[in-house]
Amino acid sequence: MKLSDLSPSVIEKIKSYRYDRILEKHEGPERWASVLKYYEPEFMLINGYQVLLPIAQEQHANMTILRCIVSNNGQTLTLFLKDTTHITDSRDELFFAGRVAVCDKFEGEEFFLAILYHEWFIIENR
Repeated sequence: MKLSDLSPSVIEKIKSYRYDRILEKHEGPERWASVLKYYEPEFMLINGYQVLLPIAQEQHANMTILRCIVSNNGQTLTLFLKDTTHITDSRDELFFAGRVAVCDKFEGEEFFLAILYHEWFIIENR
């Protein structure tokens, strides 16, 4: 699935949504309209689900899906990710590459849209 496959009305509806973001000490609600305008995002296929995250398409190659948790009703995904886009030393990954996203199924569509995108220290408690 590509963003260009969506109807103009669905794109406009996405633009009206907001998501919570904490990255690099920048906090607060952000607008999907800004993401679409400045980041050139694209859908990622994650565990068989089409997901739109507030990241540039060029970052996809640097993303590792660590976990994908599906809610009981299938309407929400919780994702634990590793983004090495800006990592130059692999020893820094635990502290700077972790991301967590919560994505809701977009009403009437077959994709999920991020409603939360935060930094996360990569922690494995096994």
